[in-house]
Amino acid sequence: MNAAGRRAHCRYIAERITAKLRWSLTADETEVVALRDAVDGGPDQRMTWELAA
Repeated sequence: MNAAGRRAHCRYIAERITAKLRWSLTADETEVVALRDAVDGGPDQRMTWELAA
């Protein structure tokens, strides 16, 4: 994967995690490991969110 593709992939993962946090969704251990593996070595992402009402 080229650098632009890697950044886009990491951004997608960061947005997925943000959505889970916003909506108070859970992730099982398998998903947590997969998400961590997916972003390993990727650029740092800072995301902000508000809890959904």
